[in-house]
Amino acid sequence: MMNKELIKKRFSKCITTYDENAKIQKIMAEKLFSLLERSDFDKILEIGCGTGLLTKIAIDKLNFKSYTANDIVEDCKDLIKKLSPEIKFVQADIENVIKNSNNKYDLIISNAVFQWIEDIDSFISTLYEKLEPNGVLLFSTFGLENFREISFVLEKNLPYRSAKEYKEMFKDYNSSVEEEAHILAFKTPKDILKHIQLTGVNAIDEAKWTKSDMLNFEKGYNNFCSGRPTLTYNPIYIKITK
Repeated sequence: MMNKELIKKRFSKCITTYDENAKIQKIMAEKLFSLLERSDFDKILEIGCGTGLLTKIAIDKLNFKSYTANDIVEDCKDLIKKLSPEIKFVQADIENVIKNSNNKYDLIISNAVFQWIEDIDSFISTLYEKLEPNGVLLFSTFGLENFREISFVLEKNLPYRSAKEYKEMFKDYNSSVEEEAHILAFKTPKDILKHIQLTGVNAIDEAKWTKSDMLNFEKGYNNFCSGRPTLTYNPIYIKITK
């Protein structure tokens, strides 16, 4: 099960460092908007707005009457309100509140968040119900190759799915699925851990590392990456139109 309290804790800690270090997430945000065929949406819901990385682009590129930005971290509210006082911020675990909501949206959008969703199948079905006719659900997540180096060394990772699995999952929807791969290079394995910490994506477990753990990690990483240490990102982009 996803530890939502740990997720909240880790992302709260990296609010001031996220934008500077979330290089791939920025690429993903831009890519999402390139998949939209129109720019006018009366009612928009953004899930997992965080520091507003995606929100900034939406304000610049989209025309809307109402915009609701959601995040599990309360401290994101001030950042979102600075972008636009007209945006409504809702602090909540969206999985818990969306089912009971009567609101409908013309666009539901989310960037690099759905890998933290507990029951993705049920969640997508619920979001689809919340779309107006011709509404669009557009989101990015990550595929099986994401953090492949970390997965090999630590033998743990999030329960990612492949693009093929997502295509099968959404075959009964009017949907499209695309994927990419981005590889970042670092000087040392320690730099990779720091990068992960500064973007808040280290919310898999709360165990504290010993000096021995760190040495084993560095050794394993250097064995896996014979040259310069790398970190693989495997974004998947999914668009569903009602």
